Amino acid sequence: MTVSVLATLARVYVDDLDVALPTFVELTGEQPRLRFTYRDLELASVGGYLLLAGSEEALAPYRGTHATTIVDSLDHVLHITEAHGGRILDGPNDVPTGRNLTVRHPGGATIEYVEFHETARSTLA
Repeated sequence: MTVSVLATLARVYVDDLDVALPTFVELTGEQPRLRFTYRDLELASVGGYLLLAGSEEALAPYRGTHATTIVDSLDHVLHITEAHGGRILDGPNDVPTGRNLTVRHPGGATIEYVEFHETARSTLA
């Protein structure tokens, strides 16, 4: 069983999204494709980055996650995680862009996987 990876975003943790965004807009030559709030965080995707903004306390639970990967099926990710001895750290959860889960893979990589709903998926093009 394979998973189609639609995109992988490098996570960047920032203090203030409005202050950080202009630099990333200029670096990538792109405008933010998504901007939303989740729990106590503000998030935006621009180019190959996912910016996460919030207080130190709000960001603390997320800092150990290395990347966000957009996939076609969380069910396939769950199957692969189980087959290879990974551990689900969080989720699956309903999130503003669809559903997500965070996995700690054998070897130590911690990745958030997101299955976008149709509206969010249209921002990938």
